[in-house]
Amino acid sequence: KARKLHYFLNYDFNNFTKIISHGSAQSNAMYSLSELAKIKGVGFDYYVDHVADYLKQNPHGNYRHALDNGMKILEERFPKIIKDEELFIPEGGHFVEAEYGIKILADELKEVNADIFLPSGTGTTALYLQKHLKQIVYTCACVGGERYLKKQFLELEADESKHPTILNLEKKYHFGKLYREFFEIWIELKDNTDIEFDLLYDPLGWLTMLKHQSKFKKEILYIHQGGLIGNESMYPRYKRKFSEDNRE
Repeated sequence: KARKLHYFLNYDFNNFTKIISHGSAQSNAMYSLSELAKIKGVGFDYYVDHVADYLKQNPHGNYRHALDNGMKILEERFPKIIKDEELFIPEGGHFVEAEYGIKILADELKEVNADIFLPSGTGTTALYLQKHLKQIVYTCACVGGERYLKKQFLELEADESKHPTILNLEKKYHFGKLYREFFEIWIELKDNTDIEFDLLYDPLGWLTMLKHQSKFKKEILYIHQGGLIGNESMYPRYKRKFSEDNRE
């Protein structure tokens, strides 16, 4: 998310009093936007359909950290008219300005002789990486299916030859739902690599990448999704659901 928002680090905020956006109450993008607003000294209004009572009474994860940064959360319909002094940033950072920071990432990867894989939400990062790299960029759809992801690509880039390659699994997974195989691959990775991955996107990414190993012609460079603050809420949910696994 920091890559997507890089454009705004040197952006002139003198004409803006606040950032406004929308999405879920535990969004990684929400927290990142709250950090940006804090850095720039402006307000941050975030619109959600609903905040669970438990979360309101026990703030944790991205929600708590964003509130600590001064976020104002509104459980109401997103306004149809955006005022001149409000900077609107779309849900998940799905906007053309994200290309600026992701091109910098692509420049860092140009000399890497590897196939590149990362899971996608809106697909913005994977799209702009493929646009600026000669290497093949592979991805999978975590939020919705392949059709949804292709639609997201087309909204930002009409030339389909610049789109990443989408890999699928036979089983369909619902975004945000807890799956035993997600928890198991997450634990296995942590045990074998001593790296903590995100619990929302990375498990599906790893399962998809491992399933399609035969498609890769080179070594694989996997791009970590960040978002570890989200694990503060995801990990206890997994522990409660699969309580027979008492590992810490």
